[in-house]
Amino acid sequence: MTDLTRTNRVPDEFLPKIVTVFREGYRASNLKADALAGLTVAIVALPLSMAIAIASGVGPERGLNTAIIGGFLVSAFGGSRYQIGGPAGAFIVLISACVMAIGLPGLITATFLSGFILIVAGLLRLGTYIKFIPYPVTVGFTAGIGVIIFASQIKELFGLTLAGPEPAEIIAKLQSLWDAKGSVTPQAVGVALITIVTILAVRRFKPHWPGMLIAVVLTAIGTATLGMPIETIGSRFGALPNLPPLPVLPAVDAAALTAALPWALSFALLGAIESLLSAVVADGMSGARHRSNAELVGQGVANIGAALFGGFCVTGTIARTATNVRAGSHGPVSGMLHALFLLAFMAVAAPYAAYIPLAALAGVLALVSWGMVEKEEFWNLVRASRGDALIILTTFLLVVFRDLTEGIVVGFAIAGLVFIKRMSDATGLRQGEVPVEEGGPPMSDVMIYHLNGPFFFGAAAQVGGVLDRIAERPRIFAVDFTDVPMIDSSGAKSFDVLARKLHRKGGQLCIVGAPPQVRAVLLAQGLREPHARYLPDLAALRECAASRS
Repeated sequence: MTDLTRTNRVPDEFLPKIVTVFREGYRASNLKADALAGLTVAIVALPLSMAIAIASGVGPERGLNTAIIGGFLVSAFGGSRYQIGGPAGAFIVLISACVMAIGLPGLITATFLSGFILIVAGLLRLGTYIKFIPYPVTVGFTAGIGVIIFASQIKELFGLTLAGPEPAEIIAKLQSLWDAKGSVTPQAVGVALITIVTILAVRRFKPHWPGMLIAVVLTAIGTATLGMPIETIGSRFGALPNLPPLPVLPAVDAAALTAALPWALSFALLGAIESLLSAVVADGMSGARHRSNAELVGQGVANIGAALFGGFCVTGTIARTATNVRAGSHGPVSGMLHALFLLAFMAVAAPYAAYIPLAALAGVLALVSWGMVEKEEFWNLVRASRGDALIILTTFLLVVFRDLTEGIVVGFAIAGLVFIKRMSDATGLRQGEVPVEEGGPPMSDVMIYHLNGPFFFGAAAQVGGVLDRIAERPRIFAVDFTDVPMIDSSGAKSFDVLARKLHRKGGQLCIVGAPPQVRAVLLAQGLREPHARYLPDLAALRECAASRS
């Protein structure tokens, strides 16, 4: 029976949500709702996809290709009902660094390879563990990314002309931008300000209108009509193609894979975190429940597909996913339609994209980066405790001044140490009273201690000193394990050492009321007779005392 149950469960764990939706029954009314939601998301995704691509150091058409191919595949194969995939601001830092290090072909190879890494991670069910990334780490690295994105847009916001290539390291970047302060273009500043003010005004007075698209269209019309001397998509990148290219297999020789592997691992790690975080947000807004491992597999398929069509990293995007839920989406069909609407926009409106000023797209990303810095949550965590403050500030500073992956890894490690300390503090050892029974054997040589909380290596280090002092006096030493939900091998070994020390001095360790899972670990570490006795409850201590009197 167990094998049959497991056989039936495993395929469902990796089943795309779209299959579940069609199993429930898909009607014409659902299609109408999904079409409207998909159109709404496409309008939001259109300027963002181009802006993120340009900020990442690649052409805007690659951002559209990523949103079309990757977005369709995320919805078709992912494990979240409402997830919208595409290029994400969180990847700007990594993608631009990757392009500078191994070039555009290397970026595509790294994206292709990251897809397979994500699929393997999903099949190994690692999605369950990725969701355990601590909240201070996610807030810290998201805020750090927001700062870096804003810094990357200063050049376009002010229309600066740099003497050389823009440095990647933030201190050097800011110094280079400051040195170019004399080249400020007033028209670019004006376009960026108009873009920002328009988006904020639409959010304030017409929140259901596509503020980003309206701002970009208005500034493009104004720039073209007035003939402003500022850079546009057309002046830097030329005309956009009307359709994505035919699929081409990226370079997969040994040298290309070796150079791309470190970047692929970073893409996969960040993509997994970002997509699962977005899926959790969608669950909270909709009441649905995503399958984390199926979502990783879907993200992997999407990255492979995007790379074949010349795109870059795909992940779940929180802003577009939230827009999808609020727009009344019924399920994954809206995400697939959003990709088809983007394809239609590309086919019809690609020639007009050449008029979009880069300062307008910089204004869009400036607001995106501001929104990524969760200011209230950040300060709440800083004030919450020293541990949370250490985690979030370390993660934030490492992301901004060192490296994104390093910030996540170090932040997670510090969070683990803080957790160990807190759990150790929660474990208590207190002396209890010896039960008295008139006419029974003497109990003056019995000492009882009550242990509560999980007993693992961190708690064992704190309690070990107390146990050593107790073992100096040979007697019956009973430890009540009734309130111990778990024990690890380090904790169990500390009691084995105590039992042997007591036994050498003529004493006896009694383990009282240990739950089955705790007793199994103690026995596995060698804690058994004659060094220790297992008793069901404190009343059984009399029998133990009588046997030794």
